[in-house]
Amino acid sequence: MDTDSHLKDLGFSQYEAACYMALVGNHPINGSQLSKISGIARSRIYDVLRSLISKGSVIEVTTGQYAPLPSDELIRRLKSDFDKKIAAFEKEIAKASQKEDFEYVWTLTGYDTVMGKAKAMIKAARKEIYVRLFPEADQHLSDALLSAEKRGVSIRYIAMGKIPERFDIQVTHPGHETLIKTIGGRSFDIITDKKEALVGIFEAGNENQASINWTRNQWFIIANRDSLRHDFYHCFLEKTLDRNQELTDKEKRIYDIIKADN
Repeated sequence: MDTDSHLKDLGFSQYEAACYMALVGNHPINGSQLSKISGIARSRIYDVLRSLISKGSVIEVTTGQYAPLPSDELIRRLKSDFDKKIAAFEKEIAKASQKEDFEYVWTLTGYDTVMGKAKAMIKAARKEIYVRLFPEADQHLSDALLSAEKRGVSIRYIAMGKIPERFDIQVTHPGHETLIKTIGGRSFDIITDKKEALVGIFEAGNENQASINWTRNQWFIIANRDSLRHDFYHCFLEKTLDRNQELTDKEKRIYDIIKADN
């Protein structure tokens, strides 16, 4: 019996999932044939079929002959049912929720989990995004950031390495070559619309177990956003004081924008 079907994650029992999947590839057939193909005992197969018929997932086309609901229709129904349940839960949770005077700081673990949350934040942003990324993270998020810029979101980008200059307000952090050794990994910072922060360090060699902080806590957001703003100043001071070079007209313009961006 195939026990790996994702139908089990969508409200089907192990037997129902195995029965439906067997019918998808073999129909119409009778219960005896279905028992052999699905691996479900004959003593159970008809109970399983009755359950699937009651759910509208299987039909008895003629006496003793069964066929599955077409897969595209099943998928449509499952999606519709899921959306209805989510909408009902949203109303339920809204009634139950108390007004929060303090937002907690949550920990996200897993590289893909963090990148998924980052993309969701970028997609939801409407006004501004402050971001400080190493090239590895940039590869995952650059398309989402470019899409945000196209819909009018202001991107303030601090590149922690050799990253193409894609954004109008973008600088390269000095000393990024040695920073990984200094801090023990690759920093990761995204602040969207002064409302959400996703920040932390992907520990070198242990990125998938790194803990990255996500929050809507305003004090946390203000402090981290200000840290990113001052990293722009760091870039400009390093150029003028350490390298004795003049800022370009574009760098001066970026400086004025960041200075005014309280």
